Amino acid sequence: MHFHRPQRSRSQVPIVPMIDILFILLVFVIATTRFNDPRDVLRIELPTVREVPTDVLTDTRSILAIDATGAITLDAVLVPDGLLANYLAAFRNANPGRKLELKPDGNVSLDHLLGVWDAMIRSGMEIGEVPARIQRRE
Repeated sequence: MHFHRPQRSRSQVPIVPMIDILFILLVFVIATTRFNDPRDVLRIELPTVREVPTDVLTDTRSILAIDATGAITLDAVLVPDGLLANYLAAFRNANPGRKLELKPDGNVSLDHLLGVWDAMIRSGMEIGEVPARIQRRE
């Protein structure tokens, strides 16, 4: 017995309408694009300043340094562990107008850095007045 099977037609993608749409888009892009005319450029040579003479002296800051192992030095004096707040309070009493600068190593842990900031707060210093110069080493 022979059954009739309908033949399957292959589905085809209509290419011609796609080419028409691409052509219309290309014409639209070309028609709406504005090509800027080159403008004349005025070349200006700005003066550079190497040094500015000033009458105001900048104040020197004491350096509070933290190395990668967590050792803390205040003006090249090693501070024992746990005594930083006492050292900072004594430093403030001995040098009332002197400001600090924090220079931690790039590899110092965040725990050590937060511990130093906590000791600064306990000694009565404001963290906003102490700039931190952290350089990450690669």
